Amino acid sequence: MLDVTVPHGNGGKMALTVPCVAVRGSIGISLGQGPPSYEPVKSFPKDDSKTCKAMTFSPEGSYFAWINGMTVKILHCDTWKIITEIKRPKISAIQFSPQGTYFMTWEPFIATQSNPQGTPNLYIWKSESGELMKSLVQKKQSDWEPQWSSDEKICGILTGADVILYEDVNFEKIVHRINVAKVAKFSISPTNSPYYILCYMPGKAGQPSFGRLFQYPKFESTQALANKSFFQADRVNVYWNNIGTNALLMTSTEVDKTGASYYGKQTLHYLSTKGETAMVMLSKEGPIHAVQWSPKNTEFCVVYGFMPAKATLFNLKCEAVFEFGALHRNSIYYNPQGNILILTGFGNLRGGIELWDMGKRKLIAKTEAPDTTHLQWSPDGEHFMTATTAPRLRMGNGFKIWHYTGTLLYERPWNEQEELWEVLWQTFPASTFPEKPISYKAVEGIAPSQPQASKQVYRPPSARGGNITFKLHDDEEFGIKKTDANQSKNAKKTKKKTNKAKKESDGSTPSQSTNGQVTTSSKSQTLTANVPEYDELERNKKIKGIKKKLEQISKLKEQLEAGKQLEINQVDKIKKEGDLLKELEELTL
Repeated sequence: MLDVTVPHGNGGKMALTVPCVAVRGSIGISLGQGPPSYEPVKSFPKDDSKTCKAMTFSPEGSYFAWINGMTVKILHCDTWKIITEIKRPKISAIQFSPQGTYFMTWEPFIATQSNPQGTPNLYIWKSESGELMKSLVQKKQSDWEPQWSSDEKICGILTGADVILYEDVNFEKIVHRINVAKVAKFSISPTNSPYYILCYMPGKAGQPSFGRLFQYPKFESTQALANKSFFQADRVNVYWNNIGTNALLMTSTEVDKTGASYYGKQTLHYLSTKGETAMVMLSKEGPIHAVQWSPKNTEFCVVYGFMPAKATLFNLKCEAVFEFGALHRNSIYYNPQGNILILTGFGNLRGGIELWDMGKRKLIAKTEAPDTTHLQWSPDGEHFMTATTAPRLRMGNGFKIWHYTGTLLYERPWNEQEELWEVLWQTFPASTFPEKPISYKAVEGIAPSQPQASKQVYRPPSARGGNITFKLHDDEEFGIKKTDANQSKNAKKTKKKTNKAKKESDGSTPSQSTNGQVTTSSKSQTLTANVPEYDELERNKKIKGIKKKLEQISKLKEQLEAGKQLEINQVDKIKKEGDLLKELEELTL
């Protein structure tokens, strides 16, 4: 944390808290000031190691820690002085407890013939002193983190199919154990007493799975505050609101058996500590891309459906209260104060960013950040950062800092010999930055050094070189539908039916042009390109082949998580997942 002295209106001076930005990459770890200075933090002990695997701030902002391949270093954010060093070179994942008092580390689990049980690989330390509090075996890296209540009185760890619970950091005694059924995932509410724990209990073949919400320490099935049963769930994600009174449970299947979507099938369920349950009804078919609670705790936003995806705001009764329209988007980011919402589309989408005033339900600004792999709000709620990081993208690495009016304020590109792996804003206690009134007037900024990415429609390699009419923007912009003028090769047989349906659906009048193309008299924006129509059978064949490869990769990843040694060609196959997903997305758009 940096306190910058600025002139005050009464002639005096006041200290302004400026969040810093931590940067991790192939040239080590460094720290810089956020807006307005962006200067390096000279008191930070820069680490030039090329093997910094991870870094994190403690949730309330007291500490910063990182792994450099040899040791873990913890420093105090008030002074940027190193206070603790843990010399265990195999540590590969780290996390702090909610108040930063305790620090947890995870190492890959290793079992040998002479020691089939393996040695402990999960450790809990005191942040301030490095004193070891507990060590135990946690084989999988997924969901390895012990969970804590906000006041750190309760600590829970998933071991096998049981949740074991400790009180008051006494790790010598297991106080409670949740084992009424096999538990695959659990989540402690982000609250102080009374404490709530949500458990996902997968069903056996032909039997339903359950989401069960318990009040600590009543863990019998009959004592559950809320029960939600569902079929078809290979995994679940749990989303609590900040005050721990309401939770959303998103269930997912790995593969949609109907073949409608590679993403599998998702459903969203609601549970409250009052015992209320509901299924969130979504008005468009397709995957659930993102779910996020408002920091104001009474609303949540969901992005869902085949592209262009819808975004809807729901209240605590799971009623839709506002529609953001349909666009190519897959991510939701509320600022910490909850008064501004970002909706955006990253990954295979083109990076359009919408900034919404949540009080007025009004669009503040739009901008674009193509090739973004990471977005994070500053704790001040006025600035956000976008980054392009490796290994997801190895070209064009760097990060940018923006103002909520869509203005670019700062950018730091990396040269091609270096890689950027991660960028993080410094954290602070929730009360540090109060909510400020929103201004719609853009602040002064800079022009981006890189040209914007091309918005040309994707055409598969085998579909380049002939004639077809493509639609450029296939979006319902904030509820205003743009009609589709695209026609396929197979429309020759069903042209009359298609034209009739088109007439009924959007009121446009199809007409035959001189070169045999079908156009419409609607206001849709179209792009005519010299490409042949892409054969539908060939496209479906490719999609089927990619899905098969992705299923194989999914099984290989499970084997890898279970500790199985994979062959080199199997590891190479896993590395191709990102490219396959991108190709599939482009084929299905």
